[in-house]
Amino acid sequence: MSRKIVAIVGRPNVGKSTFFNRCIGARHAIVHDVAGVTRDRLYHDTDWAGHEFLLVDTGGIVLDPSVAFGSEIFEQVKIAVEEADVIVFMVDGKEGLHGTDKEVANLLRRTKKPVILAVNKIDEQKELVNLSEFYALGIGDPLPLSAMRGSGDVGDLLDKIVEGFPKSEAKKKTGKKNGSVKDLAETDEEELVSLDESDPDQLMEDDGTGPLSIAIVGRPNVGKSSMVNYLCGKQRTIVSDTPGTTRDAIDTRFSFHGREITLIDTAGIRRKSRVDYGAEAFAVVRSLKAIDRADVVALMLDASGEITDQDKKLASRIEESGKAAVIVLNKWDLVQNKTSRLMNELSAQIKMELRALSFADVVFASALTHQRATKVIEVAMLAAEQTRRRITTGLLNQLFNEASALVPPPSSKRGKRLRIYYATQVAVAPPTFVLFVNDRALLSPNYAVYLERKLREAFGFVGTAIRIIARSKKE
Repeated sequence: MSRKIVAIVGRPNVGKSTFFNRCIGARHAIVHDVAGVTRDRLYHDTDWAGHEFLLVDTGGIVLDPSVAFGSEIFEQVKIAVEEADVIVFMVDGKEGLHGTDKEVANLLRRTKKPVILAVNKIDEQKELVNLSEFYALGIGDPLPLSAMRGSGDVGDLLDKIVEGFPKSEAKKKTGKKNGSVKDLAETDEEELVSLDESDPDQLMEDDGTGPLSIAIVGRPNVGKSSMVNYLCGKQRTIVSDTPGTTRDAIDTRFSFHGREITLIDTAGIRRKSRVDYGAEAFAVVRSLKAIDRADVVALMLDASGEITDQDKKLASRIEESGKAAVIVLNKWDLVQNKTSRLMNELSAQIKMELRALSFADVVFASALTHQRATKVIEVAMLAAEQTRRRITTGLLNQLFNEASALVPPPSSKRGKRLRIYYATQVAVAPPTFVLFVNDRALLSPNYAVYLERKLREAFGFVGTAIRIIARSKKE
């Protein structure tokens, strides 16, 4: 049976994102006291009392047509409501009943779906008297809670949500996260999960069938959201010519040739000096974190513009993360006189300017005309396979012996020369190789680049960073 979907809707700044973060046990949605921070739909898996479901955070509903992105946000909310099995209608218990609340209530009553009226910001017992006015919405009994404090009322709301789920959906074993009210009350910091390089699961090749996450990053207005919307087949994120439209890192799941793909649309990353403190600054942090949690990163460029310093910094950030990568030259439809020769020349130029990602393939695509858009996924899948590839120790030592015989390592000022005794691969994602040598200080950066080039010539590793580590024999 497919997972149930629970959508949180309401006016801006009533605490939807705070409740969303509380339920998933991490600060995934940006929370700020300025209205309109959340614009797109945010999805995240969570569970309660043995029930697993998909929780959806939505932008604040503003019915004033003069408000920036108001109509676009409303369209995103309507999609979330249409998808949802249960709707949490959140209102502000401190501010009281608002005209927009009444309009939203009218909309939700027409859906014929279960709607739970959650009155947030009831932080003290004396504020319970504020509940009475919300009966006028005709949604049912108002349920008080404090999403910020994570009080027991949050657990009551979650109980109410799962009450309508079929009993067969409950799992015998509840995960640690969201298993009890106490867990919710004590979840204040984002849980970080790291993988040990010695984990045998990390040393397996990608079999091309497991879930794959792809983060699409780039400067503002290069077409990231348009590409995501086309690839997932629906208006998943708001598209606008205004830079900075996307605020959160938006996850979208879909199937591509039978494989589960998660696309992460991120906020456009501008130069630090141009980023205002607040929602945009938080969005940039989310974008950088999206790089770390993705399997593959697609750096998107604008074919109608030049490569900027910010593009180069992003390329370096991706390489430093050790992620597999693909470079997407979007808006290819705007380029005149397109030929194979031009594509080869541009590809070489891009790799020269983005030296940090010279190992990545370049895809010439157009989110607008859909030209080669699906090739972005295909190339990302190949890069994912390469970053988890393992080479046998015998082949590695044969390669390094031949490479050092062909081009001997340079000698130091004292005449001492590097000697490679033995080589082995110790990790994947990225492929990491340890060279046991006489003195690791003798492995110069230039010679390490040469050895990396020989690795790529022999085994490919297209689309993935490579790490070469020297270890002295006595260590």
